[in-house]
Amino acid sequence: MQILQGIGVSPGVAIGEALVIDNEGFRIPRRFVTRDAVDDEIQRLDAAINSVAGETERDRDSVNEQLGEQIGSIFSAHLQLVRDEKLRNEIVEFIRDRHYSPEYAVSRVLRRYAKVFEKLGTPHAHDIFDLEKAILRNLLGLRREELTHLASPVIVLASDLTPSETAHLDKEFVRGFATEIGGAGGHTAIVAKGLEIPAVVGVDRFLTDVSGGDLIIVDGDSGRVILQPDEETVARYRHELEQHKTLATRLESLRELSAETTDGAKIQLLGNIEFPYEVDACLQHGADGVGLYRTEFLYLQGNQVPTEEVHFQAYSDVVRAMGKRTVVIRTLDLGADKMGGPRQADERNPFLGLRSIRLSLNDIPLFRIQLRAVLRASAMGSVRLMFPLISTLPELRRAKMVLADVMEDLEEDGEPFDANLQVGMMVETPSAVMLIDEFAREVDFFSIGTNDLVQYTLAVDRTNRDVAYLYHDADPAVLRLIARTIEAATAAEIPVSLCGQMSGLPIYTMLLLGMGLRSFSLPPSAAPEVKKVCRSVDIPLCRSISDRVLQMDNVAEIEKMLREELRRIAPELVMT
Repeated sequence: MQILQGIGVSPGVAIGEALVIDNEGFRIPRRFVTRDAVDDEIQRLDAAINSVAGETERDRDSVNEQLGEQIGSIFSAHLQLVRDEKLRNEIVEFIRDRHYSPEYAVSRVLRRYAKVFEKLGTPHAHDIFDLEKAILRNLLGLRREELTHLASPVIVLASDLTPSETAHLDKEFVRGFATEIGGAGGHTAIVAKGLEIPAVVGVDRFLTDVSGGDLIIVDGDSGRVILQPDEETVARYRHELEQHKTLATRLESLRELSAETTDGAKIQLLGNIEFPYEVDACLQHGADGVGLYRTEFLYLQGNQVPTEEVHFQAYSDVVRAMGKRTVVIRTLDLGADKMGGPRQADERNPFLGLRSIRLSLNDIPLFRIQLRAVLRASAMGSVRLMFPLISTLPELRRAKMVLADVMEDLEEDGEPFDANLQVGMMVETPSAVMLIDEFAREVDFFSIGTNDLVQYTLAVDRTNRDVAYLYHDADPAVLRLIARTIEAATAAEIPVSLCGQMSGLPIYTMLLLGMGLRSFSLPPSAAPEVKKVCRSVDIPLCRSISDRVLQMDNVAEIEKMLREELRRIAPELVMT
């Protein structure tokens, strides 16, 4: 048995036989064509491009139908790239002027573009490689093993899967997949989540250790891939799968009930969403509203900056669907580990660079477009606006000034909006916590983003497997910062929620309740388990737990104690 660690990008556990997809490597000789063959070779190139365009168009239409236009927009962007006349002309120039073969010209031009995107740190380089492979397959007459006509359940293992390949996975037979490369923010990860296929990426080189037919376990929750598991491990995971199914059925009865503690404390459970269609999941799992509406997908639908109308349509669809429930819209949070988007230049340390609110304040026209759309949507329901990664007071004040200016413009234009729109900020940096009392006088609410707060507090990149062992939600330093933020919000009488991954893990629910948290913003699928904990405890018990934890200085001891407390009140939620 071999246990490998990667990055879990789509939750769930899958057990099955391996289907190994070899790393596709085309050998492209530096072949020249004769002068009289140039026109024929250009025709061959155009035929390949047209064929790829047709395939991509069919991919887009299929995904639009299955998963919605937001995910289908990934393929719209690919189609725009395939049909880019400037790109085609550059390839033709190599063929006509240098007499390169179409294969060599395609590889030279597209790899030059891919290198530029790689330097910028965006996942668009994968899109370029995807296009290169597709055109070369058509030119060389080579095809990768087909994944759409399987006859038995498998776990797909590959060096990489393109978004188009992922979208074509047959859910009936593909139980999960794992790849050697990839990251949490890539397009393949988005499609995997949409299909609800357990997936782990970034496992590093492992294909040489696997043969087709080997038994494999993909754990999308922990990011583990287990090769040739022993009988005990297989039995444990099969038991866990059955437990999950049974638990989901039992928790279904809680959907219409409120998340209220046994002594009457009202707890708010809000959903985190990335795409408008996820509103359905929020309603199905009984969420009280949307606590975090991520808007980055709008910037991934092509090479054009989304217009105000595109923003407005996306926001208004969600606001209408949620009715009287609150929708918290977060402004653009691109950069560093996020997916593509407008970037300025190569950054040596993107996590500390131009990202999130800094990116918006660096491009005021772009920022104004988004703010206008949010304000217009606010006239249609209960909307709140939230700024990400605020680390200084001047940053927050600049953002609020831009918002006030946009409000004045809308008023002059006669556009309706909520003049009393509540404005909040995410607490994601130690500096924000150190000045939390001052920030509390400037905003209407806080949302604690633990994913970044842990990263910046502990100076650890959670996507780097060499230091990932240092990343812990339950680190004493992180817990004290969370407690301080909740305390300040309570004293200032403003709402505070927690929207990082920590909010959806029931092991932390009692601890957070004891700290004074009364609003959780979590993945919709996590709401039933958190609700179960809330309805099983009283606040004095939770306070006693948080008091003990905040005196502890060891992560392992903290997690052990929290697991024991959870097992005592809801043993069915403790799977391991």
